Amino acid sequence: MASIQNDWLSVVSPEFRKPYYKELYEFICREYQEHTVYPPAQDIFNAFHFTPLSEVKVVILGQDPYHNIGQAHGLSFSVQVGQEIPPSLVNIYKELQEDQGCYIPNHGCLKKWADQGVLLLNTVLTVRAHQAFSHQGKGWEMFTDAVIRGLEQVDRPIVYMLWGKPAQEKRKMITNPNHLVLTAPHPSPLSAYRGFFGCRHFSKANAFLKEHGLATIDWQIESVEDSRS
Repeated sequence: MASIQNDWLSVVSPEFRKPYYKELYEFICREYQEHTVYPPAQDIFNAFHFTPLSEVKVVILGQDPYHNIGQAHGLSFSVQVGQEIPPSLVNIYKELQEDQGCYIPNHGCLKKWADQGVLLLNTVLTVRAHQAFSHQGKGWEMFTDAVIRGLEQVDRPIVYMLWGKPAQEKRKMITNPNHLVLTAPHPSPLSAYRGFFGCRHFSKANAFLKEHGLATIDWQIESVEDSRS
């Protein structure tokens, strides 16, 4: 795992010394040795690398990483340029188009959001290839609980988008009156029609940020040129 070096370190370093994290670390090391695991080990903490604690404006909380080859790279719902856009992200783009008028880009890399202060976090940070939820209950949930507790100490406005049941289980931890919590079903094709479509989380987040004098998020992910053309 690539180490966390920025201001997140003050939040997460106490976790590294706890018994649960030692067990989690040993489990993850075995998994990477014996199985194919996503994301690549050096990408596990990319959400923290790309979005320092001091810059967080929005938290988009998902479940666990994509489990097919080449997809997950440490940012929830995001895939590297060149990968097919996963169905959940297709639905996110559809909601963005309806809510914000964004066109649907030709790739699924959401790093632009991370660079603007959107923490793209999953409740569980690793997964065995082709086995969704295979690393649940191993300790990552306690680690991401600590992340939420760290965010709770931040008094500036922050918007949470909790998508799906695992994400919404963190809701009870979020009590800071300066923070806005938005919940919706997961954008998966299995649940998006139960209330993700039409949730308008993107416009609600920007309205909240603007109301509190903060720069809004430019949600448009631009298409990239096809290098093969």
